[in-house]
Amino acid sequence: MSFYERYVLPRLLHVAMGQADITRQRERVIPGAHGRVLEVGVGSGLNLPLYGAGVTTVAGIDPSEPLLAMAAKAAARTRHETALSPASAEALPFPDGGFDCVVSTWTLCSIPDVEGALGEIRRVLKPDGDLLFIEHGLAEDEGVRRWQHRLTPLWRRCAGGCHLDRPIRALIAGAGFEIGTLETGHLIKGPRPFTYHYRGQARIA
Repeated sequence: MSFYERYVLPRLLHVAMGQADITRQRERVIPGAHGRVLEVGVGSGLNLPLYGAGVTTVAGIDPSEPLLAMAAKAAARTRHETALSPASAEALPFPDGGFDCVVSTWTLCSIPDVEGALGEIRRVLKPDGDLLFIEHGLAEDEGVRRWQHRLTPLWRRCAGGCHLDRPIRALIAGAGFEIGTLETGHLIKGPRPFTYHYRGQARIA
């Protein structure tokens, strides 16, 4: 891991992902979590204070140990039991069907094998469990799409592997989920190639 990845990028991500617009989107998603929750890409733990009384435990995984160290501080201030693990979404260290809910916020954009990760999420989710997500991704407008495709190669190098142009709805549906609710659009302020979002809920089809 480079100096930038260990010391600079985690702090940049924590600040960027803690902006007011993004926090408001988290507040639309996280309170819907329930039961035993898996958070994929827990990052610095910005979602942890938002889980409600319907959550019994949260298992948070992230491949970044510096981010997990930040998340541990947030976990210490929450009311629910939280366990944090350095793990990859493509190989989740959990048994089949062990979670009532899986949460993914601004995570599917940066996982190298996103199809593999969604397959793992499907595996560990109970048959009637919920996948709650908010992700930025490929826009509907063709002009915005062209800019997303142009910018992604450079953006990936400076933003921890983040893609601007992943078709989130198609990826989730293609992994065997049925999308129940979905809102799309430029849900936060900022340049249009960076702000097109998918927010919703899905279950195993």
